[in-house]
Amino acid sequence: MSEQTTSYAFPWLAHYDENVPASVNYENIPLFAFLDRAAETTPKRTAVIFRNMRISYGKLRFMAEVLAANLRRQGVQPGDRVSVMMPNLPQTIIAFWGILKAGGVVVMTNPLYMEKELVHQIEDSGAQYMIALDLVWPKLEKLRDKLGIRKYFITRISESLKFPLNFLYTLKAKREGSLRPIPFDGNTVLPWSALTSGKETLSVPVDNPAEQLALLQYTGGTTGIAKGVMLTHRNLTVNVQQCAAMLHGLESETHTFLGLLPYFHVFGLTVCLAFPTLLRATVIPFPRYVPKDVLDGIAKYKPTIFPGAPSVYISLMQQKEIGKYDLTCIRYCISGSSPMPVEQMKNFAKLTGANIIEGFGLTEASPVTHLNPINGQHKAGSIGVPFPDTEARIVDMEVGSVPLPPGKIGELVIRGPQIMRGYWNRPDETASTLRNGWLYTGDIATMDDDGYFFIVDRKKDMIIVGGYNVYPREIDEVLYEHPKVQEAVTVGVPHPTRGEIIKVYIVPKPGEKLTKGEIMSHCREQLANYKVPKQVEFREELPKTIVGKVLRRALRAEEEQRISDAAQADNAGEAGGMANFLVQDDLADAPASSRWQQERETASEPGTSTADKNDPSDKN
Repeated sequence: MSEQTTSYAFPWLAHYDENVPASVNYENIPLFAFLDRAAETTPKRTAVIFRNMRISYGKLRFMAEVLAANLRRQGVQPGDRVSVMMPNLPQTIIAFWGILKAGGVVVMTNPLYMEKELVHQIEDSGAQYMIALDLVWPKLEKLRDKLGIRKYFITRISESLKFPLNFLYTLKAKREGSLRPIPFDGNTVLPWSALTSGKETLSVPVDNPAEQLALLQYTGGTTGIAKGVMLTHRNLTVNVQQCAAMLHGLESETHTFLGLLPYFHVFGLTVCLAFPTLLRATVIPFPRYVPKDVLDGIAKYKPTIFPGAPSVYISLMQQKEIGKYDLTCIRYCISGSSPMPVEQMKNFAKLTGANIIEGFGLTEASPVTHLNPINGQHKAGSIGVPFPDTEARIVDMEVGSVPLPPGKIGELVIRGPQIMRGYWNRPDETASTLRNGWLYTGDIATMDDDGYFFIVDRKKDMIIVGGYNVYPREIDEVLYEHPKVQEAVTVGVPHPTRGEIIKVYIVPKPGEKLTKGEIMSHCREQLANYKVPKQVEFREELPKTIVGKVLRRALRAEEEQRISDAAQADNAGEAGGMANFLVQDDLADAPASSRWQQERETASEPGTSTADKNDPSDKN
């Protein structure tokens, strides 16, 4: 944005905090330059704490560069894609920086992926190397012929611990029979030590950060087929610098981050790994969400910054022993994936003294594009204002080229230096999503007179479960594979704390009898846990259009009406209510990590308008 920018064109600038610039003078550096700088200026400061393991910034850089040298020795060349299939562990952080320093491209892979998801991502990315946790090895071993991975490097949780916890963990795993035997052969299946041994280091220079890929981050689409979002070193460094500008003042302080958001998602990767590195902050990674573990971690390590999702904050407040914990160390909470109910925000502020700052982003934007001001006005239900150097508009949904005035509903489009280079090997989809420098988000939104944006709806039918995107067609396809299913459709059902849960409608084949248990069992065999339906309803027929397309929106409208009716009945003191048809699922059963507010992918049926072709799929 130039100095000639008017408040009329960009009204949000008037609502920036005093020290937030309209434009940032970005450093043109590789992403790992943040690590180098932290290691040079504060080499002894703790970068990572995991149980009894502490890693300083100086040691973290050394370990990353040793890993880079060993990757090169094992055959990894600049530009090669390397899959990382691990939860939040110190090894994940070391591997991420090490791959970048080797000149490689990181492909973060969800450890919860099932066969179809995993095979597609590895085949599509062309990754020939993988660093994985031993707990996922049984899944990988069955797919070795399909994946085409040349070399696997397998690590164990015990390798993220120091004595005596490493010894005790291994002993406990052996006694419980959970210690996975790994067929290390010294050639194609190698231990973590193959990447960490020796003292030779490597850090490949990045000549053109704006062109060199750092990350292939996979995100779904209208068909449920994941696409690789190409994010360059500059995309990611710019977004981290934008975060620092918008969250001004943090660099002058020493902070500790609660690393609960998964690193295999770009929100967690940016906000809980790269951004803390710029701040030279300490990160406490959590491999999975267990409420008591998180509360104990807060009590022990006193984190000051807690990026999360409404479902996580609400879940913590529902813990019976919450009153025993002092949470006032938390100063900033950066929230995404869905709007936080105002009453819940007030309750959380009472516990911590910290306000929850809501924002928005999507994988295609590295990912953050909007945030409520850290000190200024927060508007309930708003995703906030655009980042510095980020333009946002609401355009008509028919053609997508006519800017709409404040208060009008249309499609949200975004332009800025953090926008992706495109989709990996998908020029047509890139062209439909990136037009004249604008990213068509596929989100239906509105902007008020102050320049605050509000997400209204989505054009596609994506479901947000515990902060993760779930694409209904993917589940539909699995359901249709069941021999007793004639027709099936998947819908997101509103839920008071989770945002949405998955409900499927089934029409059995004539003469066949089906049970919910059969459907659930079938889905568990082929889908990640968070994609497994929570509700199953059997019907004789499904609502359809004249041309035979199942009307998902009609089914969702039915559910919304049922919820509304039940709420009214409940308020009147009548029995039943929402508990009759809403499953109160355990947060620990599904990924509690947050997909940024960006994950709201849009709501009209494909083919109903030109804008429906847009598929920026993953709004984390």
